[in-house]
Amino acid sequence: QVVLVESGGGVVQAGASLRLSCTASGRTYASGAMAWFRQAPGKDREFVTTINWSRGSTLYADSVKGRFTISHGNAKNTVFLQMNSLKPEDTAVYYCAAHYRGMWYSSRTQDYDYWGQGTQVTVSS
Repeated sequence: QVVLVESGGGVVQAGASLRLSCTASGRTYASGAMAWFRQAPGKDREFVTTINWSRGSTLYADSVKGRFTISHGNAKNTVFLQMNSLKPEDTAVYYCAAHYRGMWYSSRTQDYDYWGQGTQVTVSS
């Protein structure tokens, strides 16, 4: 079993930055990917970004490209989401997700096996 724990959310003004962290514990493997999704009130959970463990390849949603950066720590059980130039429309609960089933990543929620509890990000105008 794998447990994901997010941290770093908060309330900021538009234009500010935040850094989210997600740490995985339990039976993790070197082959897999971690991702960030977000869900605003009344909306479906949407893909934000993902990183492949072994290759370090990344993928971003168009809405965050150029503003958000995903990276992993040296131990590869932690991912970070650096969010710059935040906008009110970035307000959502941000979820970390992971799979350990191969050297691929995905933007689909159904492809990830483990999820964190979520951390709230609120951006005021």
